[in-house]
Parts: sequence; C-alpha cells; structure tokens
Amino acid sequence: MDLNHVAAFVRVVQDGSFTAAARALGLPKSSVSRSVAQLEQDLGVRLLHRTTRKLHLTDAGASFHARVSRALSDIDEATNAASDLQRELRGSVRVSAPLDLGVFAVAPIVARFVRRHPGVNVEVRLASRIVDLVSEGFDLAVRAGAVRDESLIARRVGPIDLGLYASSRYVARKGAPKTLEELEEHDGLVLRTDNGPMIWKLTSRSGEEKTVEPRGAISADDISFMKRAVLAGGGIALLPLFLVGREEDAGKLVRVLPDWRLEGGGGLHVVYPSARYVPQRVVAFRDYLMQELSKITSRCEAIRRGGRGD
Repeated sequence: MDLNHVAAFVRVVQDGSFTAAARALGLPKSSVSRSVAQLEQDLGVRLLHRTTRKLHLTDAGASFHARVSRALSDIDEATNAASDLQRELRGSVRVSAPLDLGVFAVAPIVARFVRRHPGVNVEVRLASRIVDLVSEGFDLAVRAGAVRDESLIARRVGPIDLGLYASSRYVARKGAPKTLEELEEHDGLVLRTDNGPMIWKLTSRSGEEKTVEPRGAISADDISFMKRAVLAGGGIALLPLFLVGREEDAGKLVRVLPDWRLEGGGGLHVVYPSARYVPQRVVAFRDYLMQELSKITSRCEAIRRGGRGD
C-alpha cells in the first residue's frame, strides 16, 4: 500500500472535497482522485460515496480513516520529534485539568518539568467542566473517567479508584463501621455532581457489587473540600486513593472497610487533539506528564491488589 495514497485519502476526508485537498497538497485534483481510487482498489473496498455536492464515508471508510489518520499523525510526530531533538525546548504548553488533580498531582509535575526545561512556559487551567481543546487552544488535558470524544487521542495512565476514609479522630469518637450496613449509620460526606448527590456504587475485592446512599450534614461539589472536611472529623467520604497517601501514612486518615472501593470509571487519561504536527515541547511535556502520573496511579493498582502502594 502506498502511503501517499493513504495521505491523500485522509486529506480529502479532512477537507471535505477533492478540490480542497488538492489545493492543500499542491497537486492536480485528478491526481488526488486517482490516489483515492487506487487505494480503494488496493483495499478491495469502497471508502467514499461521491456525489455532485458532497462526499460521504462508507462504514469501511470511516473505520479505515479512524485508524490511519492516527497512524499518520504518529509518523509526522515522530519525524518532527527526531528533527527537534537537538534543539532546546522553547515556547508555551497549555494544559487543562480538574481542580483536585491539578492541585495535588499536576502542580508538582509542572514545577519539576520547567526546572528541567527553563525555556518552556506551562499554563494550567483548572476547571470542573470539560474544555474544548481545539476551540479553546489547549495542547492537552488530564481527564478522569471514560473519554468519549473520538476526535481526541486518549492515552490511559492508570486506575483512579476511590476508597472510604475517615479521620483518626472520627474513628476514635464514633468507631469504624465493620459492614456496609453499619456504614449507613455513620456521618457520610456527600459529593454533589451535575446529576445530583453521588451514590456510592462499591465493589469488593471479590467482585461483589453493592450500592450505598450516603447521608450526612455535609455536602460539596469539590474533592479537595471533601478531603479537608474528612480530616477535620466531619465523617466518612469516598476519596481518590492517590490523594490520601501522605495523610494515611501519617495516621491522620484511616481507610474504613478497605475491602470495598469505587472503581474509577475508566481511569485517568491524558488526551490531546489528533493533529498532524505536535511541537516537541508539547510531546516532551506530555510524555513526562504520563510518566509521573503513572507513578501516582500505581499506588491505586497496588492497593487494588491488596498492598499498601508504597
């Protein structure tokens, strides 16, 4: 298969017409049309439905395009990275992250990266909403949970399970629940989402699933607030495992019912647009971010297997 034919096909889909693709590639329209026709012949399937007004991808064309466009992006990125290796990294990187992840995980990673690469400026925007990376001009984002936007490339870092935590003072005062039924008699801190109060859909190490509806006088829409409230003795809350290691090791937080957890709905991802060219400074930061976040999520993996995650 000729990669030039594949590149012509991807460009036609991207630009929406043979005329626009030919203009962008600096080729005659007839050459682009022949390239796509030859590609279809090589594959033995029709990739595009051609009409006088518009092009439509066939099912086979849509599946083929989704895979090869990313492959071509990776080739271009590798080519640019190789040529940039001898250059000092310079310029800006714009990153979006949820508030709690940004404060407790991304901030120290950014600080270490800019010490290594003083020519790079990293701008971090913390937001509870999902930003549009392309229209709002972001290079990448850290996201928790499943990524459903097919226009983005999502690289999974690892799990972000949540466990049940209380402060040592709370446990000394009210004791620790020994069963899920006893949990309902304790002060639960309620996390509020856009869909209302969060229900605890818990999974045991053996795979058993149960649902608990927390009840308590404190509710909030921010994990950082929940953690502070738990530390102050406000009750029991679900907190991300990566967020509590230091306080747990110091004895300030106690994990109650450690056999139960809330699975992190798809895990932690670093996402970025499927672009044909990514500056080396963005590639370097993205890879460093992945590397450092994976050290954090490995704690969750270790705890999932029954260890301490040290």
